[in-house]
Amino acid sequence: MSDKPKNTEKTEKTDKSSRSSKNDKAEKAARTETSEQRRLSVFKTYKLYVGGKFPRSESGRVYEVTDSKGTWLANAPRASRKDARDAVVAARKAFGGWSGATAYNRGQVLYRVAEMLEGRRSQFVHEVADAEGLSKAEAADQVEAAIDRWVWYAGWTDKIAQVVGGGNPVAGPFFNLSTPEPTGVVTVLAPQESSFLGLVSVIAPVIATGNTAVVIASERSPLPALSLGEVLATSDLPGGVVNVLTGGTAEIATPLAAHQDVNAIDLAGADEALAKELEIAAADNLKRVVRPQPVDYFATPGIEHLTAFLETKTVWHPTGALGASGSSY
Repeated sequence: MSDKPKNTEKTEKTDKSSRSSKNDKAEKAARTETSEQRRLSVFKTYKLYVGGKFPRSESGRVYEVTDSKGTWLANAPRASRKDARDAVVAARKAFGGWSGATAYNRGQVLYRVAEMLEGRRSQFVHEVADAEGLSKAEAADQVEAAIDRWVWYAGWTDKIAQVVGGGNPVAGPFFNLSTPEPTGVVTVLAPQESSFLGLVSVIAPVIATGNTAVVIASERSPLPALSLGEVLATSDLPGGVVNVLTGGTAEIATPLAAHQDVNAIDLAGADEALAKELEIAAADNLKRVVRPQPVDYFATPGIEHLTAFLETKTVWHPTGALGASGSSY
């Protein structure tokens, strides 16, 4: 019979088990540390979004993107005039199919985009916080408002025609009907400061009404726009409906303002001097121009941005006469 008490034996076993567990944890930590030392950091390569694809800039140039404190975040492609022309070609090619889709279908597609944005909410919160120097709570408010804004415009796709169109009273035996139609290819200068909420607020009304867009992202904070391109590529939105370019705002916007196949331009992201220059260039083919103005993007938007890129088509049709009484239909 052993002289050791039973409780002493249990204590020794517990000590051995504890030492073994500590050794295992130490070995695991060492292996993890070694693995992290061997592993290379994987940096994201941002690309343009044109025609539903992600090409590098034709120029091969990039520029550094930093956060509000000057810390380097990534390199963004610096689009060239050739990239801008390619984006217009893609937008024009997509216009027929997108404008010809039913308003109800466009609304479904836009709502799907909102669902995709909701699924990547945390990513956009992080990017907006870095871009605008906001706290996580403030950035979350911006992102949630942007998603809600996208849903809001999705709901307008099959209602705007009822508000701005309809039958007109005329003196004569005619039907006289006015209906809104999309303008065509729209160049959008995204707001410089509001990297995501402002961006959504200028893109969504353009495509909700059946137009296609060439978007010049905020020069200082382009990453949320490039990430939005990734969302659009994996949603039901046809390639070419939205095209995203990054780089020097003036460098890209100047050829687009003068482009003969661009039908309208939104100058939201231009300063006063650039806006005046682009407005003069846009007059060459009578583009519709939306001038920059102070906007509270948290406020409920009206329908002004929807109607800004709509043309009104009016159709006259004789009613004819029935019978000797002269009644008409």
